[in-house]
Order: sequence, then C-alpha cells, then structure tokens
Amino acid sequence: MVLHTTPYTSACLHFLDGLSWSLVFPCYWLLDRLLASCVATSLEKRQRSQDPCSFLTLCVLISAPLYLLLVLASLPFALLGFIIWAPLQAVRQPYFYTYRRPDKHQAEQGQAGGIGNAEWRPQGRSFCFCSANVCLLPDSLARFNNLSDTHRRAREVGKRIRNGASRPQIKIYIDSPTNTSISAASFSSLATGFRRTSSLDQRPEQTHTTNGPADTETEPVTECPIHPSGAADCPVHPAAGDQGSSGCPLHTDVVDTTADCQLHSAGANNNPDCPVHISGGATDCPMHSTGHQNGPGQHDCPLHGEGTQAKSSTDCPLHTSGVQISISAPEPDPEEEEAETGNHRPGDQGDTSSMTASRESLARYHGGDGGVGVTSNNTLSHVPRMSVFKRPGRKRRHGDETFDHDISAFFPANLDFLALQEVFDHGSTTRLRKQLHRYFPYVLSDVGRYGWKGCCSRFKFLNSGLMLASRYPILDVLYECYPNGKGEDALAAKGALFAKVHVGTSHQEQRVVGYLTCTHLHAIEGDSSVRCEQLDLLLRWGAEFRQSSSQPPEGEKVLEDLVAFDVILGDLNFDNCSSEDKLEQQHALFTQYKDPCRLGPGEDKPWALGTLLDPSGLYDDEVSSPESLQKVMENEDGRKEYLVFPPSKSQCPASSQKGRKIPLKGNGRRIDYILYSDEGLQQDWKLDIEEFSFVTQLAGLTDHLSVAMRLAVSTGEEEP
Repeated sequence: MVLHTTPYTSACLHFLDGLSWSLVFPCYWLLDRLLASCVATSLEKRQRSQDPCSFLTLCVLISAPLYLLLVLASLPFALLGFIIWAPLQAVRQPYFYTYRRPDKHQAEQGQAGGIGNAEWRPQGRSFCFCSANVCLLPDSLARFNNLSDTHRRAREVGKRIRNGASRPQIKIYIDSPTNTSISAASFSSLATGFRRTSSLDQRPEQTHTTNGPADTETEPVTECPIHPSGAADCPVHPAAGDQGSSGCPLHTDVVDTTADCQLHSAGANNNPDCPVHISGGATDCPMHSTGHQNGPGQHDCPLHGEGTQAKSSTDCPLHTSGVQISISAPEPDPEEEEAETGNHRPGDQGDTSSMTASRESLARYHGGDGGVGVTSNNTLSHVPRMSVFKRPGRKRRHGDETFDHDISAFFPANLDFLALQEVFDHGSTTRLRKQLHRYFPYVLSDVGRYGWKGCCSRFKFLNSGLMLASRYPILDVLYECYPNGKGEDALAAKGALFAKVHVGTSHQEQRVVGYLTCTHLHAIEGDSSVRCEQLDLLLRWGAEFRQSSSQPPEGEKVLEDLVAFDVILGDLNFDNCSSEDKLEQQHALFTQYKDPCRLGPGEDKPWALGTLLDPSGLYDDEVSSPESLQKVMENEDGRKEYLVFPPSKSQCPASSQKGRKIPLKGNGRRIDYILYSDEGLQQDWKLDIEEFSFVTQLAGLTDHLSVAMRLAVSTGEEEP
C-alpha cells in the first residue's frame, strides 16, 4: 500500500488549501486569543492576585475589546477562505505520513530506516509501547482543562518524550545461577562513569535512533570508572592488582590505570558532589575504600545495606567475575547543541533533560564553574556538573504478578511505539512532529477528516487528534471515523487509526509484522451506549484491517506474514471502577484483548493507578515536576488529592474533589489503556509483559498520566 505523504494528490489543491487557510487564520487566531483572554487558568488567577498594581488584569481589559474589533474586521476574509477550504476536504487524505530520512553518516553506517529489515532473532524480541493524552487543543479550549499556551506545551511534550526515550539503558548480566534478582538500579550510582555503546542493548541489530549518529563499536576504556590505581581490594576485580586482567567485566583490554577517578575530575576524588562518594573521605566510599570494614577483602558494598554482612562472591554482582555491564544509548542530536533551560518552568524542581542516564539511574544536573564537559561521542555529553543522585524506587511485583510495575518520572528507554491523543491544534501538530522526528523515523499525524466527508452529516471542525510514532517501518494504514458522536464530541472526527509495522524478517524470508490500533472514544459521561457501539466498530474494523492487509497483491506469490503482536492504545474515556461504566467494563473487547491492570469487570489490580488528574491542582508545587508528581502518586493520600475518582453520592460530579474528605473507590479513574491480544500469533509464539509503567514526565503539560508497557515476544526457539 502506498502511504499518503501529502494531504492532497495535486499541487493545485495544495495551493488552494494554503490560500484558504491564509485567509481564515487571522480570524481564527484572533478569536482564539479573545476567548482565551476570558478564560483564565488557576496559575494566571494566582499571578493576578499577586499583582499589586493589577497590571495583568488591566492588560486583559484592554486586549479583549481590541481582539473583538480585529475579529470583526477579519471576518469577511475568513468567510471567503472557508468557502474555498470546505469543499477541498472532500478530497483531502485522512492522514499525513512523514519519514525522517537518514543523513549521509547514518546512511553509510546503515543506522536509519532499516530496523524492520533486521533479521528476526530465534529467541524473539521485546517491544515498548506508550500511550499519552496530551490535550493539545486550541488554546482557548485547552483552558477549560486548566491548560494554556498550547504551542509551547506541544514543543515541550515532544522534548520530554524523546529525552526520556533516548536515555541510556543499563542492564547487568550475572553468570551465576544463584543470583537472578539483581536489577539495574543496583548500579544506579555508577551510570555516568561508564563508557557506553550506541547500539541498543535489547536489540543488537537495531540500527539507530534519530537523535544523531551512533557508533557501532565500543570504545576501549582507558581509565577504570570504579577505582583509582593502587586500590588494594577492588570490589569488582576478584583479586588485588588484577585490574588489567581479561576477566574484568569493565576492562576490555589491559588498562593503564591512573590516579583520577572516571566519575569526577582530576584531583577531586573526595569531591562531595561525586554520585558514588557518600562523604568527603575516601575511606567512606563503597567503591574506592581500601579499608577492611567487613574483614579482609570485603567492603561496605553499595548493594549490601549498612550493617549487612558482606555476601559471598557468588551472591553479589560486585564481588564476582561473572558480571557483565551493558550501557547503551543513542548519541545526542547535533541540533541539541543549542542552549536549553530544561523541561520545566523556572522554579520547577527536578530536571528531565536528555542527559538523564536511565530510569534506574537518574541524576540531577546543574550548571556551574568547573563542570565536567565531555565531548567524546562515546561518553555522556553536555554534562555540566554532577549533583546528588536521586535514587528511584525499585520496580515492584505484587503478589503472584509475573512482571514489574512502577510509577516512573521518565518515559521508558528505547521506546518503540508512541500513540498520542488530542493533538488537535494544527500548529501544535507541526511542532510536536518536529520534536518526535528526532527520535522516531516514522510518524502518522493530522489524522482524520474535516467537513462533511467520511463521518456523518455533522460538520467536523477538528480532526481525530490521533498521532502515531514508530521506530519501525509502517507498511499499511487505515483510519475510520466513529459515526455516532454526540454533543461537542461530534465536532471532532474521533475515530480509530490502524497501522501495520514491519519489525523483522525470519530466516525463511518471511516478514514479521505487528498491528497497532490508536483510538480515542466518546468523552461525554453517561453515554455508555455510544462508547459500546464505538468498541464494536473498533473490533470489526480491526479484524477487517488485519484481513485486508494480510492479502498479497494480485498475481504475486509471497510468504505469509508472521504476526508478532496486536496492541490497542488510547484514551477509552471509561474506567474499570465506576458504576456508571458497567456496560463498557463487560464489553467483548476484554475477552479478545488483555488488560495488564485488570482483574475483572469492575476490579483493577491493587497497584493499578488512575490516569486522569484533577485539573484544579495541575499547578500546585507538589505536582509541578515529574519527580514531585511521582512521589505524590506513590502516596495514597496524594492520589486522593490529585487524581479524579469515580463520582460519589456525597459529591457533585461537576465539583472539584480536591480537599474533600469523602470515601473514594480504587486508585482513581484509569481511562488510558494499553491492551494486547495473543490470538492470531504463530504457533508456539508467546507474549509476556516485562514491565508496565505509569509515567509522570508530562507533569504540568497535560491532565493525564501516560502509560507504558514493554512486551516480550518469544518464539519458543533457542539461540543457535
């Protein structure tokens, strides 16, 4: 199938569309500013109340009449543009497909655009999915959700997503059958000291990310990142003085050690800012100590808690020669050399910039003189100066759960597929797409229909708001519009976006593919029957799309595609706790697809978290940054304060629940979903969830939490 790379098939139609929009835009922008000046966010109200001279209020009183006069003056041109624009929508394509071509360096190295052509490994592969509602409505409409400045938020959303996804991924492999519980968090304090490879660890054959060129080989380590020369008992090396042995998990060759630690600048081994040194004394460092605190050859190991007996070499990953450490990350984008102030407003706490090491290894960076500027392409770059490490909570497993789940302040590293909802504003779509293309090569945007075509008799002023980004080539796409929208929801072309992606090629030259569905259901409360009808259509359209896309072209004989996964992502606008949503909770969707957070109709797993935030508290200091929002979500009282819960009999549905002492059911309204199906897979293939995360990195930018899931596809075969 040929994907639509332009909204129109004719250059003449494209010109007419641009002409009509140039006539409409002035009136549209002025009307948007007029309405925005009449609806203030809670942050703007706070700023006005703190303005002793009432300057901000005076600006609104002056600008509102001025906007009104300009709207009336531009209205005739807007009507003329609308007359030209409306008929064009009958022939407009339902989506816009863009592909970021590799530059010369990437093309020579085969580092872009060829991920899907990689050979499918016999043991399978894991894929990471994420869904987020970003509320990028026109500014005047976004203010009803207590959000503003849509264009700035769109750019910031894109930055945070790619910064979180492009972080280095750290994994520790232990050649010991007696120790299988070690996690990457155990080495969190070592992250910035290691050299890194640029190939993604979990997919060795993966070629690139779009943040910039990446090296294909690991540069030899010339300095030991763990200890200076002369350390008598290194906690990594099995024997003293064996720092250059081939058995060292950190040295790839004989290493000439120096007196300077890789983790801090020369002569600063006792620097209190070092993320490894707990105190200023070298004897207190769990990595550099030469004292025998636990007996000869034993140390106060950072993996063994204070006062804990040192473990045997077969139990501790630091005391064994069977440890392998893999740190992988895409290289920084050259365009990111420009000065940036981080992802938050001035005064926000925490930093979520792209220099963060990993979700299991998070550091706060701040500028200062004497910073450590690393310019090599093989080391973490743009690092000013290390401050105190913020050690995140470990991933948890609840009861008999077979996968990890957590609340993360960062998007998962090496994110493969991203589904976004409520990307309605045209200017915001362009800004967001530009940011995402620095990480995702393939993007589907501007999805949906305008006008009367393709949906129903109701005129569509907004598109579907859906956007899909992928690191794997997109083979086929289908968009369908829900025909039964009501009320204000009928003004948008809400629907479902189906995509078929190429994730590998088997030894028999069969394509390995995956199916993705991105959707956003009817939002008005109480319209359960409307959402159930839309779920019926979703299942029917999905089945038809999979059947049609699997048919070979006429006259051609090709091998049948191997299906690796079938995943639905999106905002379904109902939860699994509310009594008003019983119809949706019992829908056949949940018999064909599995929800990792669900026990059954009306009952979520204890660790499942609501994803809808209370708009009235978006600008509170307690939730103003990803880290602070993460802490609040980990606390039961915090969840009751800042999440939207199912309506209670003692609470008016339209009122804010903030500060109310009422009984609340569950952990909030979870309306954002990632569902997967193991039906239709190849024989003996199996899907297993590796981790599920509720992500807070978009704190202050949207009224939803994001959800992410890593899915492992195993084929039942063994590595030859």
